[in-house]
Amino acid sequence: MARRMTETLPVLAPEWAPHAALWCGWPRLADEWGGDLAGPRAQVAAFIRAAAEFAPVKVAAGSDEARASSSAAVGDVAAIIDVPTGDIWLRDTGPIVTGRGGQRVAQLFRFNGWGGKYLMPGDTETAAAIAGEEALPPVQHELILEGGAIDVDGEGRMLTTRQCLLNPNRNPDLSADEIEARIKAALGVDEMIWLGDGLLNDHTDGHVDNVARFIAPGHALCQHPSGADDPNAGVLMDIENTLRRAGLQVTTIPSPGLIRDADGAPIPASHMNFTITNGAVLVPVYEDHFSLVALSELRGLFPGRKVIGLPAGHILAGGGSFHCMTREIPA
Repeated sequence: MARRMTETLPVLAPEWAPHAALWCGWPRLADEWGGDLAGPRAQVAAFIRAAAEFAPVKVAAGSDEARASSSAAVGDVAAIIDVPTGDIWLRDTGPIVTGRGGQRVAQLFRFNGWGGKYLMPGDTETAAAIAGEEALPPVQHELILEGGAIDVDGEGRMLTTRQCLLNPNRNPDLSADEIEARIKAALGVDEMIWLGDGLLNDHTDGHVDNVARFIAPGHALCQHPSGADDPNAGVLMDIENTLRRAGLQVTTIPSPGLIRDADGAPIPASHMNFTITNGAVLVPVYEDHFSLVALSELRGLFPGRKVIGLPAGHILAGGGSFHCMTREIPA
């Protein structure tokens, strides 16, 4: 199959392409964080400070208090921008920007709170507001689509999961073929590679950015199970097999293994939820064994970029991690 290059518009560029800015959310709804914002705010602030060494960071603050607290924490390294937002999950609520330079376009998809599970005021206004701040022309789509549900290699390939994209709580009136056709047309995709399920207890219904990512054209990264008690062992092995059957180059790194919440239930911790930006890869870590191995292996996979591991347990307690809370603006 002839591959479409990132210079051909309106292709969605891969995340490793140059960024003009990296937007990041700021925790502001205490009820979404078990009543305590201190832990997640400290970890988000550490992420912003690390990212700001490599790219201009813009913090989406959705309230007066969020503007004040984020400014006090990171205002010396990041721009604090007043845009409506429910909480931090800009990967799903922000715009998906296609094209390059002066031909960039903000693709705005509908957002319904991850299938109606988490409806927060402001989330449906975030994408258009960020597009306006970036002076990007918007194109509105009727399709419900979250940015964490897809990943591209910039040459026409896209990864996604059936559990999320075909979930009846998103686009119940559209067939799989119709959903695929609309995404291909909007984002410049030639081939969609359909994985099955995502991680156990992932309230996004299996976002692909928790299980598989492209790290180069035609080269996919996923996780292999860690420990005999890894709750996602079967899912991870199925994902690796599906990627190989698709003809991709496939590399695996260890998962974090079994990570539990305060009540003892497995939570969807993943080393795949990293953010790539100019010169760096920021990786969430959850423990001190498998995460160290994953970081070492990632350093060999991203030559020329600094791979930085940062604690993310408090952020994960809110439902996601670094990739979920960021949205890059291509240069």
